Amino acid sequence: MGPHDLDSWCNPDTCPDEPPPRERMSSATRTLHDAIDARARATGIPWLHPGGPTIQLDQGGSGPIVAWQERKGELTFSGEACWAELPPIYARYGTPQTLELIRAVKAMEKAQAALVTDCGMQAIALTFDTLMQPGAHAVLMRQVYAKTATYLELLASRIGGRVTVVDDGDWEGLRAAIEPKTALLFAETFTNPRLRAQNPERLGALAQRARREIAPDLRLILDTTIASPWGLKQPALSWPGVDVIASSGTKSAGGQDQDLWGYIATNDVGLANQIMDLMAMRGGIVESRRAAVIAEGLSSRAPADFERRCRTATAVAEFLARHPRVSEVFHPSRPDHPDRATVEAYYRYPGSLLSFRVAGADEQETSRVADRIAQTGIIRYALSFDGLVSKVNHHKTVSEFFTPDPVLRRNGFDRLVRLGIGLEDETDLCACLGWALKG
Repeated sequence: MGPHDLDSWCNPDTCPDEPPPRERMSSATRTLHDAIDARARATGIPWLHPGGPTIQLDQGGSGPIVAWQERKGELTFSGEACWAELPPIYARYGTPQTLELIRAVKAMEKAQAALVTDCGMQAIALTFDTLMQPGAHAVLMRQVYAKTATYLELLASRIGGRVTVVDDGDWEGLRAAIEPKTALLFAETFTNPRLRAQNPERLGALAQRARREIAPDLRLILDTTIASPWGLKQPALSWPGVDVIASSGTKSAGGQDQDLWGYIATNDVGLANQIMDLMAMRGGIVESRRAAVIAEGLSSRAPADFERRCRTATAVAEFLARHPRVSEVFHPSRPDHPDRATVEAYYRYPGSLLSFRVAGADEQETSRVADRIAQTGIIRYALSFDGLVSKVNHHKTVSEFFTPDPVLRRNGFDRLVRLGIGLEDETDLCACLGWALKG
């Protein structure tokens, strides 16, 4: 018999007891599997591609899968850890690179469990979808990101739930809004775009009391995207009553405008397992190539870059506050910030995002000012922030385009130019803004 003479194995009456030898198979089969085996011997990892990592591994049989499933069941019922940290068997559940990133997020947030997602809105949506059961009620602070509010309202409408919106800083209104079916309270540590500052300790205490007295299932979720993990004086989860951090890692934790991702961090391992179950079914985990790059950046440049942006943003906010054409500047560093005491007590850095209003400008003129700033070629017109370059946009155009003007004014989001500060020199940025405001 020669190569590729496998007739005996294909005939049930003559099939030998031993498996078909690879040397009798076609060159295509032999070349492929010899290369895969060589890669596995060299790396010690049974990838399914000779060129490198794959979305799954060769398990060699059912034994490892049975052990994996049994361990997943143990973690789900014991609450010992989130099964997101099990050895990776399929990329929709996790990869070696996402495990590395999960460990980095846990260390950064001082959390018992973490999940990494393909964007910040995925992290928020997964958390909302897990907590909001049919008929549930949610409380939302007014100045949160527009798409966060929109998603929660759409979700509530689909499941027969309700959302109550409370003004930031209205503690009496917040207490009054909580009711027996309240499943979640959501707030941003620094809000976008007016940069209000939440008191995480007071919010946590309020949530704890509400759980005891009114709403036993209530969870407090904080979005720390703008403040970042480094902007708070202590990890957000260290304040009693704070249950979940849901954040966009795309911003300060990525800091390069290259990698879209998000994360969920919590000390409630049972909740983490519920969220992981949902993500395993519908997808949403950050893929391995991004995870590897992001994890490396978190341990090297990201914290220092964020601190630099915050210093520059403080200087730019001060410049704008002195400019005769600027009527209002919104940044946590400002002495007239409405939450000044909270910022001083709980925050280490004021963040890199700020917004301002031009004196006497309507919405159309505000848009023209943003366009003129972009004409400098240094501050670029873009939507997000915390990248290498500084960015400008007209808030209504990019975030509230379909919001009726009365609602825009009610929320305090009208006539805003939004600036996300990058890694440029502060004097250069102030010169660009000075030229744009002169026109």
